[in-house]
Amino acid sequence: MRVGFIGLGIMGSPMATNIARKGFPLTVYNRTKSKAEPLAEMGVSIASSPSEVARSSDVVIGMVTDAPDVEAILFGPGGVVEGAREGLVFIDMSTNSPEHAKSFAARLAKAGIEFLDAPVTGGDKGAREGTLTIMVGGRRETFEAVRPVLEAMGKVIVYGGDVGSGQLLKLCNQIVVGIDMMAVAEALTLARGAGVSDEALLTVLSSGAANSFTVQYYLPKIMKGDLEPGFKAAHLRKDLRYVMDLASRIHAPLPGSSILLQLYESLVAKGLGDKGTQALIKVYEDLSGSSIH
Repeated sequence: MRVGFIGLGIMGSPMATNIARKGFPLTVYNRTKSKAEPLAEMGVSIASSPSEVARSSDVVIGMVTDAPDVEAILFGPGGVVEGAREGLVFIDMSTNSPEHAKSFAARLAKAGIEFLDAPVTGGDKGAREGTLTIMVGGRRETFEAVRPVLEAMGKVIVYGGDVGSGQLLKLCNQIVVGIDMMAVAEALTLARGAGVSDEALLTVLSSGAANSFTVQYYLPKIMKGDLEPGFKAAHLRKDLRYVMDLASRIHAPLPGSSILLQLYESLVAKGLGDKGTQALIKVYEDLSGSSIH
């Protein structure tokens, strides 16, 4: 299969690199052309527009920030639809909502384009190592056809069902990821405020029932004051807005997610949206009135 990839950010660049390493003919596009240079050095073709990617591909992957960005690369000037042939498969690996997925699928179907929503979890580490968990919604036959491409980027590939299922699973994932980050920030705030050593806290949290990816990967970063993004705080805020919008429409009580969204709204308001999700600790510093680095 000839693969196209649109969006070479923190996640997209290593994901595209892993596809190229697996030997798939690859064409990529990114608005900031310099981000494509490392892939060009690997022999990957660089396109000048999403439509050019589509003309060169059997499968096109979009890894952009939000639904409006997906809209733009699909239906905007020079978009995928302009260059697509009937039977092309478009895989949206960004995070938005089940409703957006269903809308994109219906509009693409009119052009004879198959659609899968396939958001990921595992952070920049999983993207680099090719160990992402990928959640997929759409026709099973389409999913099975492109599974080898997905397996180039992920270790666990989960078929969730109809279009929108991937996005729904991802929103559930973001609830747990976000509340886990909140729990880590609160534990560290309490431990440092009471004089418990970082080493003791990390040992306990990482070796018992509290252990998690957030504890293993992000707690050491917070302890070192490393707030650089593996996943941006503004992106998690965006995901939590989708969570709460869906919860409101289906009358699902999510008090923890509601509080979490307000904390990330505060973090972004502080101008720290481009930092990693672990920058949540800065909100707790403000609340406690002191730095805990």
